[in-house]
Amino acid sequence: MKAISILGSTGSIGTQTLDVIRQHPDQFQAVALVTHGNIDLLEQQIAEFKPIMVGVVDERAYSILKDRYQGPTEIVGGKEALILAATLPEVTMVVTAVVGAAGIEPTMAAIQAQKTIGLANKETLVACGSLITKAAQDYGVSILPIDSEHSAIFQCLEGQDKSNVEKLIITASGGALRHWKSEDLYRAAAKDCLAHPTWNMGNKITIDSATLFNKGLEVIEAHWLFDFDYDHIDVVVHPQSIVHSMIQMKDGAILAQLGNPDMREPIQYAMTYPKRYPLQMEHLDFTKGLDLQFMAPRWDDFPALRLAFTVGKEGGYAPAVFNAANEMAVYALLDERITYGHIYEVVSTVLERMNNGVPTSIDDVLAMDAWARQEATKEIQRRSAC
Repeated sequence: MKAISILGSTGSIGTQTLDVIRQHPDQFQAVALVTHGNIDLLEQQIAEFKPIMVGVVDERAYSILKDRYQGPTEIVGGKEALILAATLPEVTMVVTAVVGAAGIEPTMAAIQAQKTIGLANKETLVACGSLITKAAQDYGVSILPIDSEHSAIFQCLEGQDKSNVEKLIITASGGALRHWKSEDLYRAAAKDCLAHPTWNMGNKITIDSATLFNKGLEVIEAHWLFDFDYDHIDVVVHPQSIVHSMIQMKDGAILAQLGNPDMREPIQYAMTYPKRYPLQMEHLDFTKGLDLQFMAPRWDDFPALRLAFTVGKEGGYAPAVFNAANEMAVYALLDERITYGHIYEVVSTVLERMNNGVPTSIDDVLAMDAWARQEATKEIQRRSAC
């Protein structure tokens, strides 16, 4: 039986991971759960799954839960809860489902503790790709992708000689604004970006999907996960989100992974790899007919995607800055302090101010991450005042 720790158990990926565990109680046990501050849902999860420990990152929420909870599960507060849950001796696999750069330190800690990583926190590889992949190699740790696109590529690459593969093709839904006219995009508000047509995800990733920043982050993540250079990674818009990604072989043949847009499928594959178990969900049925469309991205209307390729090729601190500035801008959009068009402006401006270099430690990356957030905050405030 695999003992699972879920960092971000009350979020979209976390709750769906627990549903997989719920379907296979003889295969998995949830031994550690961490939330940022959703203690009401966390209490329900404690009652059902009876973990050894839970963590609440938000100190105020931790105090409330600590006062009212009566039971055997250990409750830990603050950011150290993430590290403890990632390194708990009983744990065999850590699902990193927290949002943003908060996943960097616990992921590294889990690798150093030789835990298998189920990676849903793409920002970790974006910001610290070289450091994380080297550590995984040094400690003999597997990083198994949970993002649907990277899971698809991972499955397509299985059994393939890499020298036979010409390129990776990452699919993008196009997000909530894919049909918007160019002249209307700049003023789009958070509510417009959150109306995703195919996926049910958290707010941050849904905004990133609308701007295509998410796809840019996935391009950088794919580079580190699969060791393909950026000239051999493509993006294609596929509105139905049925083909989760593809690889093209040297002879032109295309291998693709298909499935309904349900994150439980890639989550379970990471958890059961290399085996496959039944999964209760609505599966793809070709007899009902499929309308699959593919088109090129609107590069000029969604410039974040092109910027991601540039940042990825530049390397060094640039991807970490790209990620941190975007995080701050997304939360400003959600707070209605800026509009859609400001996100790209904030990120590109912060990147222009950056003095690039080569990080040698997680602390180096986190210091640059903090600098980028400060600079992004200044840019957001300047635009909010206009």
